[in-house]
Amino acid sequence: MSGPIYVARHGQTEFNRLDRLQGRSDSPLTELGVAQAGQVGRMVGRLLASGGGRPWVVWTSPQGRAAATARIIAEAAGLEAPPRIDERLAEIGGGSYEGLTRAEVAARTPGGSIHGVLLLRAPDGEPFAEVAARLNDWLDEVRRGPPAIHLAVSHGGAGRVLRGLWLGLDQPALEALPVPQDALFRLVEGAEERIDCL
Repeated sequence: MSGPIYVARHGQTEFNRLDRLQGRSDSPLTELGVAQAGQVGRMVGRLLASGGGRPWVVWTSPQGRAAATARIIAEAAGLEAPPRIDERLAEIGGGSYEGLTRAEVAARTPGGSIHGVLLLRAPDGEPFAEVAARLNDWLDEVRRGPPAIHLAVSHGGAGRVLRGLWLGLDQPALEALPVPQDALFRLVEGAEERIDCL
């Protein structure tokens, strides 16, 4: 194992504020989202100062909201190396559900019952097995890599899957994981520790 892995979700976006599903589409960070990214970055700076001199590697989904969050985090933490963009950390492709609100998805669902990660329920979206395979591939690469502390800046859905794979959870269990936009999750030996950044 190369070192601890931290997982962060991007800051609040305009679509988040409107309760719209984003998937592979994108929307900019809100003022609150920028502030959340700064809070996470300052926490990373404190962790960096107490980390025994091990290097930090920041990884990010290529999507604008995550990449912007990763840049803010790196700057606030005082990290010089730019974040590494990695397609495997991208959000789940939600097909025709992207851009819809939860209420609009419920109106399209028999019985109006919705739960879990809605992007995984889109009839033309990215299958869970494909999402899990790409995120497992990223985890395997990081585990085999040189000693470093890794921070993955990802998304609500993809972040749940990534953490669930680490924790050994099945799909229903991982879909219930919380996905705050102002916290870090430290993955350690099959467990996770939540670090609130407010």
